[in-house]
Amino acid sequence: MTANTIDTNQSRFRFAAHERVWVFGYGSLIFKADFPFIERRPARIQGWTRRFWQGSHDHRGTPEAPGRVVTLIAEAGTQCEGMAYLVTADVFTHLDYREKNGYIRIQTPLYFRDGTQADGLVYIAGEDNSAFLGPAPEADIAHQIAHSTGPSGPNRDYLLNLAKALRDLSEDDPHVFAIERHLLALDA
Repeated sequence: MTANTIDTNQSRFRFAAHERVWVFGYGSLIFKADFPFIERRPARIQGWTRRFWQGSHDHRGTPEAPGRVVTLIAEAGTQCEGMAYLVTADVFTHLDYREKNGYIRIQTPLYFRDGTQADGLVYIAGEDNSAFLGPAPEADIAHQIAHSTGPSGPNRDYLLNLAKALRDLSEDDPHVFAIERHLLALDA
């Protein structure tokens, strides 16, 4: 199963008029910035909530045993904290490949902690992509994460690194932290 979105993303935005672009990370982009950036700042976007509802067939699982990673789900009145990176347009070649399993770049306003804002891009895997797994009880999500491994390593590392990164940002994410608690209970 694949949901390769590289060509779609590369045709959606042309960066000729933009020397630098903000990109918002809410999952592994918070704790794994494996690309050059000009600036990094905590930020949030509005109207979205983070959920472990996207399947990972290429990084944290396999086509036969997909892992679970986060995507954003539209929800009025919510906000999602994460990390914004100011990058040059050429970085999107790497990011489009990294986020290729169902994620589409969309434009969104970014709100920084100092009260300023800027337009940026965020990768979101919508319900219409073939890797979307959808909602499940948090204990079931933790069980799937505990038993999934892919080319980028164990799915559990993704969850634990994300939970730590959110704590480092002083962000309370009940969904992520509940799954983390279930995972740690499985270990005990």
